[in-house]
Amino acid sequence: MKVRAHSESHIVELEDGSRWQVFPGDLDLTLAWKRETDLTAAMLNDEVASHALVGGGANVRVIPTGESWRVREIKDALKQG
Repeated sequence: MKVRAHSESHIVELEDGSRWQVFPGDLDLTLAWKRETDLTAAMLNDEVASHALVGGGANVRVIPTGESWRVREIKDALKQG
């Protein structure tokens, strides 16, 4: 599925209308994404994110827009690198 919009670095909208918040530690992996970038949303069994956007040379952890990140898990993940 192609990227519909990626005007904000932490929000990605796909062709199907789904909107995803990018994990702060993965933002740098999305910088090269363009409208023609083909991505697949995949469910994750992860402490930080419920899904990943796979494609464009990266696996990026995401949650649906409107959900909130769990602060403790984010801090732990960012400390680990």
